[in-house]
This record gives sequence, C-alpha cells and structure tokens, in this order.
Amino acid sequence: MVQLAPRTRDDIASATFPTPGGAEVEWRVSDAPVGYEEAVAEMEARAAAIAVGEAPELVWLLEHPPLYTAGTSAKDSDLVAPNALPVFASGRGGQYTYHGPGQRIAYLMLDLKRRRPDLRAYVAALEAWLIATLDRFGVTGERREDRVGVWVRRPDRGCGAEDKIAAIGVRVRRWVTLHGVSLNVEPDLSHYAGIIPCGVRDHGVTSLADLGRVVSTAEVDMAMRETFEEIFGATARG
Repeated sequence: MVQLAPRTRDDIASATFPTPGGAEVEWRVSDAPVGYEEAVAEMEARAAAIAVGEAPELVWLLEHPPLYTAGTSAKDSDLVAPNALPVFASGRGGQYTYHGPGQRIAYLMLDLKRRRPDLRAYVAALEAWLIATLDRFGVTGERREDRVGVWVRRPDRGCGAEDKIAAIGVRVRRWVTLHGVSLNVEPDLSHYAGIIPCGVRDHGVTSLADLGRVVSTAEVDMAMRETFEEIFGATARG
C-alpha cells in the first residue's frame, strides 16, 4: 500500500494525467446496483490485465447496495453501528465510508506508470475532477490540505461549517490504480450515522440533493465524463 504524503501547491497546479499515446479510456456504466465483492474482483482482474498490457484502462461508474467499507486505516471505534449494514474490508486507503443508492461511484483502473507515477498528484487530479463536476451544477467544491476528499461550505450552519460531498479512496498495484471516488447525488444521508465517515468527527456529510440541486444520475454521469476528459484524456464506450 502506497502511503500518501501531504499534497503541495505544485501537485494541485499540475493535476492533469493525459492519456498515454492518445489511447482512449474505456468508459463503462452499470445501471443496476453491483455487489461490493463482485465489483472488487472484477476491478482487480482488470487492473492486473492492464499492468501486463492485455486490456485498456477503464473507468467504471456504478452504485452499490447500502453498505460500509473499511479502508486500511479504519478504526474499530469509528464503526458506530456494526450491525446496521454489511461491512466489507477494503484494500483502499482511508477509513470507514458508506456506499449506497443515490451515490455515484467511479472506479478507475489507470496505468500511472505510463501516465505519471505520482500518487499525490493523482489524488489532486481526482479532486480537480470532482470539483469540476460539481461546478457544472452550481456547487463550489473545495480541497482541504489536511483531509482528502471534496468539501462544501455551509454558512447556514455557522461560521466555518462545512460538509463532505465526495470521498476518495485509492490503491495502486504495479502502478495501476484501484478503487476511486464517490459523489453524493441523492443518497440516504441517515446511513452515515452508523460510522464516523473517514474518521472526521467535526464535519457533516451532504449531497447535491441536500444542497437543493435535484439532478438525475444520467446528468451526473455526463458531467463526470466531460470533466474526466479535460483532465485524464479521451474516453470510449466499452
């Protein structure tokens, strides 16, 4: 597991990962919920094939049934309701997070060795991707140097209040990425009460719907694809 050091201004300023050699990234969308273990098995198999040059890079958009995942830094004390939903151990970095309907997950299998072998800059690029996507819906997403993910200010809740709207959890194997990002579109936010999301106790969790932006999953998918291409390069339907 690669440890993520603090990001620098240079990481953020250079958050682009162009497609090597002009190759297109396969873009896949699953309309029906996908089981977590099924998704991880397919993701790992694809990443292994990419590493040896037997498959193209892939971005896979999907939803999971309601569940919690525990990253490699997860603490038992952060699982507040251990029997509320299924819990799955995950090889990604980070702590506990929630996945469920109304949340768009993007699993990315990209070859950083060919693109740019820099994990800090890759995470900055993922943040830039999410921020650009949110901007399409009139939401200002922000980075935090001490917290991975994307945050929105909530002045209606007092000075300094902010909520997390998108999470990032990555792993790299042979310089091919695994796992990715999740963006809250319209999930059941009450499910977050069963965990301390990403170990952060002082801030809340929000969604596009919670912020008054009622948009369809198809609209989010389109925005994510267009902004992905601005940062990572061209995509192709699989």
